[in-house]
Amino acid sequence: MTSVRAAVEEHVAAFNAWDTERVLAGFAPDAVWVTGQDRFVGTAALAELFDAGLWAITPHLQVKTLVVEGATAALEVVETLVVDGEQRVLAIAAFLEVDDAGLIRRGTVYREGSADI
Repeated sequence: MTSVRAAVEEHVAAFNAWDTERVLAGFAPDAVWVTGQDRFVGTAALAELFDAGLWAITPHLQVKTLVVEGATAALEVVETLVVDGEQRVLAIAAFLEVDDAGLIRRGTVYREGSADI
């Protein structure tokens, strides 16, 4: 359970550092990430999501609740970002599965309103 919590905390820290390489290092090579209507499979696809375009809107995650059960984590998160010069604050629910190596193998993210920015 500690490795699941640590994997989630590292993912959030890497995301908040806007560090694509560090974010990708936390994923299993064949990881699946689903957000809204979009589905990304593998680290090459994830590199297209966690890129300079995303970091340009200066996203920041604040974890409100983190519950770990076995290899699964459920998170309640507040995301702050800037789109077209306007700051947005959005509620997010995320569910992550972590493998035995401490790598995220699956993530499903639900953003308040729409996953599209």
